[in-house]
Amino acid sequence: MSQEAVPSSQPKGLLQQMEELMAALNADLSQLDADLQQSATRPDASPTDGSETA
Repeated sequence: MSQEAVPSSQPKGLLQQMEELMAALNADLSQLDADLQQSATRPDASPTDGSETA
């Protein structure tokens, strides 16, 4: 039994879904990076998460 006997529409559909998910994830990560870059450039912002305790 050859792998070529499997219909190619299902793997392409799955591949398309994975590509869309990866694109969405990449966009989310890019936005998160931009938000983090912005917060890092504002030294006057007061820490509210308690991460800067002495």
